[in-house]
Amino acid sequence: MQSALLEAMEERQITVAGKTYPLPALFMVLATQNPIEQEGTYPLPEAQMDRFLMKISVDYPQSEAELAIIRMLQAEEGQQTAALKMIPQEHIFAARDSIQKMQASEAVEQYISDLVMATRLPDKFSDKLAQWIDTGSSPRASISLHRASRASAWLDERDYVTPDDVRSVLHAIMRHRLIMTYDALADHVTPDLIIDEIIAQVAVG
Repeated sequence: MQSALLEAMEERQITVAGKTYPLPALFMVLATQNPIEQEGTYPLPEAQMDRFLMKISVDYPQSEAELAIIRMLQAEEGQQTAALKMIPQEHIFAARDSIQKMQASEAVEQYISDLVMATRLPDKFSDKLAQWIDTGSSPRASISLHRASRASAWLDERDYVTPDDVRSVLHAIMRHRLIMTYDALADHVTPDLIIDEIIAQVAVG
């Protein structure tokens, strides 16, 4: 199962009974992880986790959001057929093309590099990071951070990337790419706390 997932994510194809099928141009891999009920499940290897662009943490909704969920579902139950809002594929491809063509300044690219390097050489940035990080992030972190930062700028209807764009996606990009030390795990240090420390220690050039 994991080999099939890896093939889809890395090679954009799947192999069934010795026959290979290319995946369509528009596809994505989503995986859910319940931190409470993990019986019968196994953690993914670090190399496979690294291939996920982001890890999004979804907490309980606030009261207002909870009420909105209830009312939305009640409204849907009152309809014979739910009206699906479909985004045409050509719109998604056009957005991809715009994001791909967007340029980041040298200062922003250096900031991205410095953030990732702080995970590999933590002792050069702070004693806390040196105590918490066992193994730093791979080049996929830099590539993903660059892409997600451009997407953040595009969503804000800008054609340039700012350090705020980088920081806005850093937790989602990095939290599954940090291998923490035993001391960090024993002290219940979270990846998000480590990323907060990295942001505090790495200056924008």
